[in-house]
Amino acid sequence: MKKESILFGIIGLFVGVVVAGFAAGQAVNNTNTGMMRMMGMNTDKISQKTATNHSEMSMSEMAEQLKNKSGDDFDKAFVEMMISHHEGAVDMAELIPTRAKHDEVKHLGKAIIAAQTKEIADMKQWQKDWGYSSNETMQMMHGSH
Repeated sequence: MKKESILFGIIGLFVGVVVAGFAAGQAVNNTNTGMMRMMGMNTDKISQKTATNHSEMSMSEMAEQLKNKSGDDFDKAFVEMMISHHEGAVDMAELIPTRAKHDEVKHLGKAIIAAQTKEIADMKQWQKDWGYSSNETMQMMHGSH
């Protein structure tokens, strides 16, 4: 009986994490500021962004922007979009210490912050090393050279 209770508890926790992760992903990727606020996320950064900023695109829209690119054009756009995506993940993870209940989520948040902060720094260094500028990438993505 005790083993069944533990098993059901683990399954319930797993389902809860999956559902919460899916809801958070949908809110962020679709710029659903109402849902994001309800989940306790800071939406100030999102509401201040312009319509031409890729930060307002969903992940599928970002992928669509990349489909017809290759070489330098692909690298520039991909790195720019991934920096923005990782910055959003770090912003979400920074909420965990004061809001999360489970240690597993707290450990995951620390890992996300550590890994993605390093990756952001790496990608920004690549941009510098390769002579990519944010402004140039934005113009390239929107077809206005």
